[in-house]
Amino acid sequence: MNFFHPQEIRAVLERHGFHFSKALGQNFLTQSWVPERMMTDSGVDKDCVVLEIGPGMGTLTQAIARYAEKVVAVELDHALIPVLAETLAEFSNVTVLEGDILKFDLSALCNEHFAGAKKKLVCANLPYYITTPILSYLLESRLFDGVCVMMQKEVALRLCAESGSADYGAFSVFTQYYAEPEILFSVPSSCFVPQPKVDSAIVYLKTRSAPPVPVTDEKLFFRVVRASFAQRRKKLANGLTSAFGDKERITRILEELGYQENVRGETLGIPDFAKIANKLAE
Repeated sequence: MNFFHPQEIRAVLERHGFHFSKALGQNFLTQSWVPERMMTDSGVDKDCVVLEIGPGMGTLTQAIARYAEKVVAVELDHALIPVLAETLAEFSNVTVLEGDILKFDLSALCNEHFAGAKKKLVCANLPYYITTPILSYLLESRLFDGVCVMMQKEVALRLCAESGSADYGAFSVFTQYYAEPEILFSVPSSCFVPQPKVDSAIVYLKTRSAPPVPVTDEKLFFRVVRASFAQRRKKLANGLTSAFGDKERITRILEELGYQENVRGETLGIPDFAKIANKLAE
């Protein structure tokens, strides 16, 4: 059975009484080249145990199962569990778990299913509304060697944006603090059913074994980052003063570190934010 053909997809789903959920951002792939290239470009092989988030009807899961040693797929929608039982029946190396990935203890999950794995990866086709919290959860766990995700293209551009660019923001800094993100390729909206209104992109995030720069207090570092972008196109000193108070101290610190009075947060990189946060921590 061709699970990439729209008619076949609808036939399987209708057989199980499944209806697409707009609330869950469900869009299923209809092009086999997408998961195949996703596997090859991200380097998934038999050394990998893969956590898949949101397998849907299992088309990406099938590709992962052919390349990886083992797949643990976590699906939120109870209505898709019987669909996955059918579409993944031939794969003995796939375990499907039902639930919300954000409520799983990732450490316990890895201890149970990924013990002894040479390489731990995450693969997912993430709906727009949940991309940021899931990526944050995965990266902060520091449990995985890499994360390969399909997401809305404009979000992908933000993750990979460089300082000073229009797409650069607090989440760019957050992502690049924990990982080295790279856009592998684009996926047109015509590759899905139902067809979304926007194009997608595949991003691979190679997780860092250590932060790119020394940071005294990570919570303080990210407070500085958020404050620096809270008032875009405003002076950095104003944003930091709003968050930390004591404008004189903020102004003095920026001067001591060699920043101009009118410097803006969106022009700074991770080393800059680290210097400011480390100075505030003194």
